Amino acid sequence: MVNAPLYPDSNGDTGVERGHGSTTSTPRWVYVFGLIAIHLVVLFVILHFAGGGLGSHTMS
Repeated sequence: MVNAPLYPDSNGDTGVERGHGSTTSTPRWVYVFGLIAIHLVVLFVILHFAGGGLGSHTMS
């Protein structure tokens, strides 16, 4: 015998959809600020290792 649905009017619809990803995505401004921040960090590291940095840490 076939099991009867718990709710006869639902026609087997559970209300949960499968196979659909998130409908929202990361805004473009988040990527832009992220790229700017990464570039600034890389620039700081390059200048620091090259000896330039943000100035001398010793007093003259």
